[in-house]
Amino acid sequence: MKRKSFREAECPVARTLDAIGDWWSLLIIRDAFDGISRFSQFQQNLGIAKGMLTTRLRDLVEAGVLALAPASDGSAYQEYVLTEKGRRLFLVIVSLRQWGEDHLYQADEPRSTLVETNTNHPVSRLELSSLSGKKLAWEETRVVAAQRRSS
Repeated sequence: MKRKSFREAECPVARTLDAIGDWWSLLIIRDAFDGISRFSQFQQNLGIAKGMLTTRLRDLVEAGVLALAPASDGSAYQEYVLTEKGRRLFLVIVSLRQWGEDHLYQADEPRSTLVETNTNHPVSRLELSSLSGKKLAWEETRVVAAQRRSS
């Protein structure tokens, strides 16, 4: 079955999922934030098949989320590094992490913790806020449909 493309969808969520919406891509991005940059490191950490990893890395490079760069140690290898576009996904990864912490673990179950580097304190919970700083729940938001341009 051919995968449907949402590259031209009006919905930003659909376009985003088209670019980074499978679990392997999100886990690769997570690992890149954790400092992994080489093909072999991604493969070892994720336990992903080489062909699948090759495809996902190629797609993330084509989407502008990752870029190939010379190895930082001066060797002949190349590394995958997050672009600015890729670094802007950090809040998406943190949001997924926090949702998982809230809904997929037992209260006493051990798990990793995201902490602030300088203080070693856990980071605060992500929240949506208005331009004035008021915290917003989903019921206090709505999507305004895109206006079609007339030709």
